[in-house]
Amino acid sequence: MEMNCKLLVIGAGPGGYVAAIRAGQLGIDTIIVEADRAGGTCLIRGCIPSKALIHAADKYEQLSAHVGNAYLGIKIHEKPSLNLKDTMTWKESIVDKLNGGVEGLLKKAKVKLIKGFATFKNAKTCDVKTNDGLITITAEHVILANGSKPTELPFLPFGGDIMSSTEALMLDHVPEKLVVVGAGYIGLELGIAYSKLGSKVTFIEAEDRILATYDKELTTPVLQSLKKHEITVHLGAKAMGFENNHLLYKDKDGTEQKIAADKLLVTVGRTPNTKGFGLENMAVDMVGAFIKIDQHCHTAMKNVWAIGDITGEPMLAHRASAQGEVVAEIIAGKKREFNPNAIAAVCFTDPEIISVGLSAEQAKLKGIETIVGKFPLMANGRALTMEAGEGGGFVRITARADNHVIVGIHAVGPHISELSGEFALALEMGARLEDIEGTIHVHPTMSESFSEAALATLGHAIHI
Repeated sequence: MEMNCKLLVIGAGPGGYVAAIRAGQLGIDTIIVEADRAGGTCLIRGCIPSKALIHAADKYEQLSAHVGNAYLGIKIHEKPSLNLKDTMTWKESIVDKLNGGVEGLLKKAKVKLIKGFATFKNAKTCDVKTNDGLITITAEHVILANGSKPTELPFLPFGGDIMSSTEALMLDHVPEKLVVVGAGYIGLELGIAYSKLGSKVTFIEAEDRILATYDKELTTPVLQSLKKHEITVHLGAKAMGFENNHLLYKDKDGTEQKIAADKLLVTVGRTPNTKGFGLENMAVDMVGAFIKIDQHCHTAMKNVWAIGDITGEPMLAHRASAQGEVVAEIIAGKKREFNPNAIAAVCFTDPEIISVGLSAEQAKLKGIETIVGKFPLMANGRALTMEAGEGGGFVRITARADNHVIVGIHAVGPHISELSGEFALALEMGARLEDIEGTIHVHPTMSESFSEAALATLGHAIHI
């Protein structure tokens, strides 16, 4: 069977499906091909299911805190029981609902969804293997939105008791002993969740600190939380292999050690999906493992575009979605480019972390003189009423010293992720400290910490 279209999108993740929907809205004849389920890694086996598991783990821990004592005046006489199979069933119900929602939106935008694996013969033609046979598709424009997959270590191949994040979100029981290789955001999110569900969790991290891409001031509250949950972290430690349910590793002194693990979770990064679909036949340029693009997400081949994880860091779903919308509008004839002032990154650890823009140290490397202000969550009334004031959380603003334009906003604390949109908006619109100071924030809310941080940067915070 042969098909033709103006736009062919490969991958129905948060980049691909957004590009296809926007293209459909603009009247572009669009086909999208997905080998798995619409929604991609983020929706099916990443962002959404992991946040569901984190929520369930938080609730289980919160309920357990009321056993035997009247914490907050609430007393439970028996420890709550956990059936992880039922938890995973609930998690999958959310995934199914969102997957159906994406497919419905594609249909509404008159986008043809083909379920199968595409292999390119040249830049504009591919063969798609489907359950109903082979389909050859030729398009005027192609958007590559193939995403990424968990990075596999050759001496710790996935399978059996060695898991990637995908398998960790499909367990039917809580492992008694869970060892996590890699203390980046994926490993920490899942490791902390399983600790709250009852696992004895240990981290093996090759770097000399956790979350190495974030500054130490942000990660200190997370370290305190790990200690509170009796989670062991071995820094400067290098995994070597897995034998008889024991991880073999070298500690920071180079001494060989081993630790028992019922399950081993390997989270050492993600690898772009650039292999196995004929990319070598498309004449695109590469930058290392990633596809090279310009400010319009255009590759070296005419009318071939690439978005999301296959184009490099930051490998974030919301970046992919924004790129997809830009490309669809360019194909429709609109004048667009992908050039955001900043993209917020959030770690859904305990506590959560937000990073948008530059820290003072990063700004200094660019020759920017800055002023910095910080407001502690323990001084925010709403945070205290939600038990979010303890643990060293704060909001920190970095601004230019000369004109007070904000260049970076960083925060750590429970529930703080919900402020990421306001932070990103401030940088995108070129806000100055006085803009934030002059915006009346609702009381009592966590967002007041943002305006107080602006006041602190100006030297006259009210509540500290």
